[in-house]
Amino acid sequence: MRITTLLVASTWMTGALYAHLVRAQGSARATTIPAATAATSTTQQTPSDIIQSAGQRTLNEMQSNQDVYRKDPSKVRPLVDKYLLPHFDTEYAARLVLGRHWRAANQEQRTRFKAAFYDSLLTTYGSGLLGLTSDRLKVFPTTVDPTADHATVRTEITVYNADRIAMNYSMRKTPEGWKVYDVSIDGVSYIKSYREDFDEQIQQLGLDSLITHLEEGQKPARAFRRGGAEAVKGRLRGAPSCHVRCGDAQ
Repeated sequence: MRITTLLVASTWMTGALYAHLVRAQGSARATTIPAATAATSTTQQTPSDIIQSAGQRTLNEMQSNQDVYRKDPSKVRPLVDKYLLPHFDTEYAARLVLGRHWRAANQEQRTRFKAAFYDSLLTTYGSGLLGLTSDRLKVFPTTVDPTADHATVRTEITVYNADRIAMNYSMRKTPEGWKVYDVSIDGVSYIKSYREDFDEQIQQLGLDSLITHLEEGQKPARAFRRGGAEAVKGRLRGAPSCHVRCGDAQ
């Protein structure tokens, strides 16, 4: 399926993750997959295969323990870590979101921001996975030139009022295989939305202040409205649709 970024949102989009821990978790979880599957899940799988496989595993496990996740939504996080995080390029996404501020940041700031930003994404989007079933998700085939290092996978979610949400995953080829770095929901890129919001906050308050706010669980207000996270989450749960820009009216 294509929930890989709910991770964000994906994703998309967990706790204080350091870069070396992200890589370690990805490799450790790969060992739980049969060798043949692990091989194809990295360098041999196509972008569409990766989104389909990761989403299918996530939703199948969630469906089999639906009551557990509904009673305790925090349990969604380990599930995302297990199946989706290995296919999400956390550092590249963080670099794109911070833009010029990434170059000026020291290593400690970069590490803290990556962890806090991933936490923020999962908090924003993760609970939207509750109640989703595999029959509501569709991954469109993607043809990728063998020499290409970037690809877009188009997916679609049918929500409870028969409305449809277009979710497109931007991916890039890495030594570990294809990985997601951006998700566009009904045409709104979370990278672009967060970058604009964070740039304004950093200019006003500084990078450390932004990181602290994220670590404390504060939502970036403008990106949250413009990016449609709350609207999408509501639509996944069956709330009335107002497209992805419900927050624009606020």
